[in-house]
Amino acid sequence: MADLALPFTRREAIQAAADHLRRRQRRHDLAVRFTAAAVILGLWEIGGRQISSFLFAPPSAIIGAAGQVIGSGELWKYLQVSLKVFLIGTTLGTLVGILAGIAMARVRLLDLSLEPLVIALYSTPMVALIPLLVLWLGFGDSAKVAVIFLFTLFPVLLNSYQGVKSVDPKLLEVARSYRSSERALWLDVILPSSLPFMVAGVRLAIGRGLVGMVVADLYTAVSGVGYLIVRYAQNLQIDRLFVPVVVLALMGVTLVQGLRWLEARVAPWQHVRDD
Repeated sequence: MADLALPFTRREAIQAAADHLRRRQRRHDLAVRFTAAAVILGLWEIGGRQISSFLFAPPSAIIGAAGQVIGSGELWKYLQVSLKVFLIGTTLGTLVGILAGIAMARVRLLDLSLEPLVIALYSTPMVALIPLLVLWLGFGDSAKVAVIFLFTLFPVLLNSYQGVKSVDPKLLEVARSYRSSERALWLDVILPSSLPFMVAGVRLAIGRGLVGMVVADLYTAVSGVGYLIVRYAQNLQIDRLFVPVVVLALMGVTLVQGLRWLEARVAPWQHVRDD
């Protein structure tokens, strides 16, 4: 019995050592990130104090302005308008991108037919299409949703396509040799293999969606956080201008980290491999 238990004891010891090394590496990475952030903020504060307040603002001034802008409710008044269209446009872009990417990867006729169009649209600067979308859809929320949809669609579509295409054919052959149903093939082989690609596409889409949200505000109705940024710039309120910019940056970081947490839950094998 002791001989049988020995391999398991060694395995547990190796696993415990590996877990300890991963935790130690995470603490080290976290310390590096906090140190880098502190250095950047310190240099920003020092440099910001040397430049005219009409051109730049240090973090201390931005924090003071944030208290005023957030406390008065002005930021939320404009931010909620942008968030609504961001959520709708990003959700639609993600869903359509995943479905279209999977369909193109699995159906050769669709791949041959749509690939040139997808590449052409992805290569086209989306900003150039905004006046046309405004002409078609007007200056309301529909045009904003369409802009964000186009900004977010292609990263998800192309990553989903690549993820399904990169599934090891040998895995598919083995699954078919065991007479797996099409449903089992998708649930057990294709989706688990392509899920990390899809999540990576959604991460990229979040950043592009935030850019599309601000750009859409500039080109469409006089509303949203993009309009607020322009108004502060025109009034030379640089400290206030940075407040919505920082909020958008924090929102992007939070969403991306949330996706990483979700990926660690639904695709733990990828999370372990990255570690």
